[in-house]
Amino acid sequence: MASHGLILALGLLVGLSVAVHAEPLDEPLKPLPPIPTLDPKRVQLGLRLFNDPRLSVNNTLSCASCHRLDKGGADDKQFSPGFDGKPVEFNTPTVFNASLNFHQFWDGRVDTLEEQVHIVVTSPAEMGSTWEAVLKRIGQDPDYARDFDDAYPDGVTQANIQGALADYERTLLTPNSRFDQYLLGDTDILTPREKFGYQRFKEYGCIACHQGVNIGGNMFQKFGVMGDYIQDRGNPTRADDGRFNVTGDEDDRQVFKVPSLRNVAVTAPYFHDGSAPTLERAVEVMFKYQLGREPLKNDTELIVEFLKTLTGEWEGKPL
Repeated sequence: MASHGLILALGLLVGLSVAVHAEPLDEPLKPLPPIPTLDPKRVQLGLRLFNDPRLSVNNTLSCASCHRLDKGGADDKQFSPGFDGKPVEFNTPTVFNASLNFHQFWDGRVDTLEEQVHIVVTSPAEMGSTWEAVLKRIGQDPDYARDFDDAYPDGVTQANIQGALADYERTLLTPNSRFDQYLLGDTDILTPREKFGYQRFKEYGCIACHQGVNIGGNMFQKFGVMGDYIQDRGNPTRADDGRFNVTGDEDDRQVFKVPSLRNVAVTAPYFHDGSAPTLERAVEVMFKYQLGREPLKNDTELIVEFLKTLTGEWEGKPL
């Protein structure tokens, strides 16, 4: 009898082990990759530079001023202020998971994080600085000079400042969202309503654009496929022309990079113009202007509940 009880106990343990190590789901969306292992000296330099206002012309603005890691990697403003206090053209996108996007900026004007650093530092509307000034300030700081010499064979250079910042940003991934845990096989972690919201997200076709590991960020799309959102909103600006300002191609007018939906619940307001103050409003706009559909009762609410499961963790804590 004792041995029979032992066998039963072992069987239960095996069953629990199988439940814990469930197979990943075969879904079109995939979990975030692990945070990459990069040279810690360069990443640490990037962290310091990210928080250093000396990158701006008047020592008032750092990357962290607009990309607040305590506010989802963006800020809560429609338009962040530049070095001169005037609002910039575009709503600030999150820096979290930005390394997974196929282009940077709403209009996709650059391909890499390194190029993005260059544009922001020298932009007359953002940091307003020059590389000559930045290199002088950073190079004359003895701590920076020592640590750059330790991390790079050629010390403080423009390329190395760009590279350190980009490497730091590559570590800003937010894994372990409840949805990621669901995709990895923990199917009980989502409520029935959240699962149904995900189902509706797929059935309505949201997933056609919000796809890939970043649930967006890997394609361009016209904002207003089924109606002219910009005209209906009113007061058009140069920024509303999107990709057209980069390519000059009429087909690219009002075309933007599809944003990632990861951590979307904590990055309001929404869209390139910050015109949607809530997630509910953003979903309503997508139904009307991208899908041309009227959602069935409660479907907007259900999709919003699903989107809230996409909030990941940073430094082991939910955003």
